[in-house]
Amino acid sequence: MKKWIIPIILILLAAFWGMNVNNKAVELEESAKKSWSNVESSYQRRNDLIGNLVKTVQGAADFEKGTLEAVIKARAEASKPEINISNTEDLNAENLARFQQAQSGLSSALSRLLVTVERYPELKANQNFIELQSQLEGTENRINIARDRFNQAVEPYNNHVRTFPNKLIAGILGFDEMGYYKADAGSENAPDVEFNF
Repeated sequence: MKKWIIPIILILLAAFWGMNVNNKAVELEESAKKSWSNVESSYQRRNDLIGNLVKTVQGAADFEKGTLEAVIKARAEASKPEINISNTEDLNAENLARFQQAQSGLSSALSRLLVTVERYPELKANQNFIELQSQLEGTENRINIARDRFNQAVEPYNNHVRTFPNKLIAGILGFDEMGYYKADAGSENAPDVEFNF
């Protein structure tokens, strides 16, 4: 009977260790998923505001049709890529890059719209437009904060599931490494600013 005590204790210790690794991975994974939901929520807020901005611009000025169509098209494209957060494998670097690319297209179109607006003094003075522009600026700040918080939540999760010996149990239980939200290529370069007076 005594010869079975040590193997039973070792098995129980291994089981408790495995449960601890699993429970901690689940906790960290849920935190990262919640953070990603906050990123998507911030982008959704921006998407909703852009719809209102386009309507305000259309109603306030005889505006360049091409610019508005580019914003509307980019907004539709940015709404397409979805990441299923119930599946951790979807939070990988490739899917995040695809999502970022669609959002960058919308940011670019929105920038062109705001630059074009500069030619319309009556629109710049429109209170609705001023308020929407202010809300968009605040939303862009929210998006940046949400992306940073997502990356902060992913780091401890990845550390937990990738370090040895946790990696052994995490791999068996299906906990995969998550991707980080990365900046657009070339964003490390300072933009050229030109004033055409």
